Amino acid sequence: MKNLKLIFIAVINFLFLPELISQTINKELVKDMKFRHVGPIGNRVTTVAGVPNNPLVYYVGAASGGVWKTNDGGLNWNPIFDDQEVHSIGSISVAPSDPMTVYVGTGESSIRSNVSIGNGVYKSEDGGETWKHIGLKNSGRISRIIIHPKNRDIIYVGSLGHAYSPQNERGIFMSEDGGESWKHALYIDDNTGISDIVMDPDNPRILFAGAWQLDLKTWRRISGGPGSGLFKSVDGGISWSRLNENGLPKKDVGKIALAMTPAAPDRLYALIETGDGVPYNGKETDSGELWRSDDNGKTFKLINSNRELGGRQAYYTRTAASPDNPNEVYFISNNFSSSIDGGISLEKRAQTSSPNWDHHEMWIDPFNGNRMAVAGDGGISISQ
Repeated sequence: MKNLKLIFIAVINFLFLPELISQTINKELVKDMKFRHVGPIGNRVTTVAGVPNNPLVYYVGAASGGVWKTNDGGLNWNPIFDDQEVHSIGSISVAPSDPMTVYVGTGESSIRSNVSIGNGVYKSEDGGETWKHIGLKNSGRISRIIIHPKNRDIIYVGSLGHAYSPQNERGIFMSEDGGESWKHALYIDDNTGISDIVMDPDNPRILFAGAWQLDLKTWRRISGGPGSGLFKSVDGGISWSRLNENGLPKKDVGKIALAMTPAAPDRLYALIETGDGVPYNGKETDSGELWRSDDNGKTFKLINSNRELGGRQAYYTRTAASPDNPNEVYFISNNFSSSIDGGISLEKRAQTSSPNWDHHEMWIDPFNGNRMAVAGDGGISISQ
């Protein structure tokens, strides 16, 4: 009975105390009070890029906070994109042949109900001091920018589109003059964009791309469809062919993430969103998460079906491979997982030993597999 009285008193206080307090406050005393921002600055970080062989310089892009740069290995960060007309960043890439040349693709490409749209691609030739808008204004969301290893002017841009309705500005756009002009190199259809691109580390004429059919509305999200799939180019992105069967899923799939490694140039990891065998709209779906090719995309083998690899796939689905060890591969999602046997087994890190939480992107120095940076909701984590 005593406990019932205490509960009754607590409920009465909960219901009526706020009103009593509001009646005792003199509004004249607080009318001139103003809110001010006390920090922290920024929000979730969506992408990160470092400068190879330089452990001091990193660039990061935020979901709605522009681009930031550090020149002291992460001790201090400066906003370098605030004068531009867009704040949502999807991809950052530093030219391997010229570390002062930086390309930024705008528009967050990890899909959820509250992501911002970009307005194309920006370029800096002075390490982020100044920027020039170089086109693709209607691309909506840019998932990846790949730069030729020896020519800073040859770039490939993966466009997801704004994703809310059909549009032509989806697929892969290519420039051979640093963004002065563009070719729509890969167009699948008005509902399908690009979720990822990788370049063969041994042959820049060979590229792979993951196509992603997506229908985004305020009341629903449909990830996947017949437009999704894996594409390959062997002529430097001029033409593309869809990879069918040869071990890949036969039914409709969703988002795709890709990774290659110079430690085994013929190896391609493909993290693919499937329906895990659960029927959707009366249609059967494939099962599986991670596929691997060891012959440069000629054949694939399902390696792992653990759904922890991709998590909430339309929002995550990212992977990266070590440049030193072809069997060392990382999976970036809500959790942070890794494998040291080519994806066959999975080590799921505890949050206390993970670089972040809600991980979104990972960059590994192509010349030093021990040096890496991970972007996530908690900011940037760097390992040497």
